Amino acid sequence: MKTVIHLVLLSVFAFSSAWAAGGSGKAKVAEPKQTKLTLPMGNPVWGQEKADNERCIECHGTHGQGGQHPNSTEGKFAKLAGQYPSYILKQIREFRSGARKHDQMAIMARSVSDEDVIDIAAFFGSQKLMAGEGAGSELGKKLFDQGDATRGIPACASCHGANGKGLGLVPSAPIVGGQEWRYLDKQLRDWRSGDRRNSPDGVMNKVLSALTDKEIEALADHLAAQ
Repeated sequence: MKTVIHLVLLSVFAFSSAWAAGGSGKAKVAEPKQTKLTLPMGNPVWGQEKADNERCIECHGTHGQGGQHPNSTEGKFAKLAGQYPSYILKQIREFRSGARKHDQMAIMARSVSDEDVIDIAAFFGSQKLMAGEGAGSELGKKLFDQGDATRGIPACASCHGANGKGLGLVPSAPIVGGQEWRYLDKQLRDWRSGDRRNSPDGVMNKVLSALTDKEIEALADHLAAQ
């Protein structure tokens, strides 16, 4: 494990227009414009101790590969191993502000300072990248890699990287390949329903709104296997 995590220059989405009319009359998501963002450095050694003290590992696992919490099988807790520290910090701040809803995480987020979160995020981010399981899905792979131009759905890989392993650029587009299946399925459905709304300009709500239950399950199957 690295004792110091390097600063990473990341990008955030700036959507000048989230939807634009295509030649077929279908709406499509606008291409993102990237800008650089420098984030503070965290100490993963301190972060490991803080993650233990703050009981993060009970739900997210000793090394972020998933916890043994009784509710971890209900899709409530994400794997965090190898996740961008900037993304973890963003989510904690949004749990704290109410921009993202989760009763238990909101309580935790309000009890931990940004300084401690930065170290905790550095610890989880320095761990071996989350590992997947399962057989995957051809339908899910096709949607993820290619999208569906007839419905204005962009390729998920354009933001989340090949096999969902990230592009190393955008803190609002996390690593999703290898994430826990139930967690993926729940988040995708929450984006579609509007229960979750904390993506830039609501882009995830717009993308997921067109997907069927079968397609969401296929995407979760594909990503959970990576």
